[in-house]
Amino acid sequence: MNNEQPMKEILRKIPSLKGPLPDEDLTTLPTCPHEAFRLWLMNALEAGVREPHAMTLSTVDDNGCPDARVLILKNVDERGWHFAIKANSPKGKQIDANPEVSLTFYWPDLGKQVRLRGPAVVLTPEECASDFLDRPIGSRTAAIASLQSDILEDPEDLNRKLGEAEVFLENNPDHVEKGWQVYAVAPSVVEFWQGATDRNHKRLRYRTEDGESWVATRLWP
Repeated sequence: MNNEQPMKEILRKIPSLKGPLPDEDLTTLPTCPHEAFRLWLMNALEAGVREPHAMTLSTVDDNGCPDARVLILKNVDERGWHFAIKANSPKGKQIDANPEVSLTFYWPDLGKQVRLRGPAVVLTPEECASDFLDRPIGSRTAAIASLQSDILEDPEDLNRKLGEAEVFLENNPDHVEKGWQVYAVAPSVVEFWQGATDRNHKRLRYRTEDGESWVATRLWP
């Protein structure tokens, strides 16, 4: 790559929404966004999309500034879309102060995007504990060892804490990390977006007032 080339030129040369892309009739999607999401997720898996359960969680901080990071979807049920975090992490503190969040999924191979927003509600202690114990041993070790988002002065400090956490879990295999929380986002709005090479994108928005009855409407691209 030419390091002298202006960034604007580099970006303009990167292809976007290159076909073939699905030409879907979004009006045939299920009447409930939960079922529609399941259908699109299964399509993504069948198409070989890598990590289709990866999503961007967006929150706001104490100053009202947006913050975003990629997490893994843990479940979808009648309560909403689930994810797990440490309560004392920056995102955990932000959700505690303002539970209104948004989630975004994007599957570029299919030109598909799903966006939703609503309050993030902590699930029962039993469900939080079960989620932690179901995680691979390496993930549990990292969760115990990490002082998430604190300044790491010396990489050896991380190695030391990982080693200590490994020994601790060997002796305490049923340990559940304090503050491990699973949230469900119960959306009031869910949007399904199907990209098109001619930019005549298709959008379908679901809205609800009570969390049970949904109204789906087409949107302009």
